Amino acid sequence: ANYGKKVLLLDLHNSKDRERVHALVKKADIVLSNYKTGDERKLGMDYVGLKKINPTLIYGHVSGFGDRSKRIAYDLVIQAETGFMSMNGTNASGALKMPVALIDILAAHQLKQALLIALLKRNKSGRGTRVSVSLYDAAVSSLANQASNWLMAKHKPERMGSLHPNIAPYGEVFITKDKKELVLAVGSDKQFAELCKLLGADLLAKDKRFSENTLRVENRAALKKALEPLIRQIPSRKIINSLINKGVPAALLRELPEVLENPSNRKLILSEEMSGGQITRRVRTAVFRFHS
Repeated sequence: ANYGKKVLLLDLHNSKDRERVHALVKKADIVLSNYKTGDERKLGMDYVGLKKINPTLIYGHVSGFGDRSKRIAYDLVIQAETGFMSMNGTNASGALKMPVALIDILAAHQLKQALLIALLKRNKSGRGTRVSVSLYDAAVSSLANQASNWLMAKHKPERMGSLHPNIAPYGEVFITKDKKELVLAVGSDKQFAELCKLLGADLLAKDKRFSENTLRVENRAALKKALEPLIRQIPSRKIINSLINKGVPAALLRELPEVLENPSNRKLILSEEMSGGQITRRVRTAVFRFHS
């Protein structure tokens, strides 16, 4: 978190500190903010005021429920309000939040896109602008197929764990011969036929209950029961390699330490080197965060 950023702890209630911030704004390309509604004006950090200092400034703002709402939001609150928790989990577990603050991340990516568009517009017009995104809007716009199921067919999502409402087998967890957990994401009839062939169960692909995806969804419990003993006979490495080679989407369930210790992921992990007691960062630009 905050890798490579230069942090200035400044009190925006203090006139001298606020002047220091405004001096930085005068040279800045972008200012990011997530003030509660009205606080940006109280602290002298609203876009109307800052663009007088720097007419080319791009101002990016993140709110919880929109620019006009004073309601405070955390990722958990947004997940609850936008239907994510109602769909997540199982009937036995009850509603569950996602284990990472995914709505925060989605909103950040949407803001990033708005900032890039604003930069492109500035290159043409020479003028800055204000862009904003709310966590609430970011969440609702990310409901994807679950929203479509309701809007198109009035199908209310149920808590299905990892299962997919429109595809089977998809999300069921199977146990391999060496006790590893395996998931399948079979998205087409061709992939299902390849799966059955690989398992030595060609007749399963011709079974009227499983011959096409719609029927597999209707009979997914029976399908899982039929697949379980077949998968249990094969070691994890053998079956996952075979599935990959045959173009059948599948994965072994991996715990987080295994993921982060995978050599192929090292390029995604930033690190800091200690040099003479000082942290040396190989970063050429600085991002300023303003604290009130």
